[in-house]
Amino acid sequence: MKHFFTILVPVIVVFALILNQVLPADAAKGAGKTAKKKGVSQEIITEITTKVDDLTKKIYERELYTPEDSKNLVSLKLQLDEQMDILSEASFAPLYFKIGNIYRLRGQEKEAINCYQTILENFSDTAYGPKARDILTEMGVEIKIPIAQEDDEEENNEEDFGI
Repeated sequence: MKHFFTILVPVIVVFALILNQVLPADAAKGAGKTAKKKGVSQEIITEITTKVDDLTKKIYERELYTPEDSKNLVSLKLQLDEQMDILSEASFAPLYFKIGNIYRLRGQEKEAINCYQTILENFSDTAYGPKARDILTEMGVEIKIPIAQEDDEEENNEEDFGI
């Protein structure tokens, strides 16, 4: 029995040491995954930027657009919209602008208008806001900016007080 305990105690100690080192490593791995999830958005945006720039170059160089290029454009727009659902960043404005330009130059006005409207609704305070507004005006689109709820309340309060 004594021989059993002399073997069992070191095994338990070694096992405890292994668990102690494995568990913090797993926790660190979990933290790394969390950091990666936050960083995935930036990786995707970098990838989208590169691909949009490549498609833009094709437009400016007057290269032929393949059906695959059209699929890529739609895919890029969907990826960008997905990222907007997660977190709206001002760095998305140039991407929406470039994608809108590609659609406009390819004659897909409805999609282009959608991109420019997204800029006005979400990034009007960036340098792309006025550009998007100008292009929409040039395209003959009536621009309607929603009135903030606070503005409505102020107007109602002024009417109530006879101001």
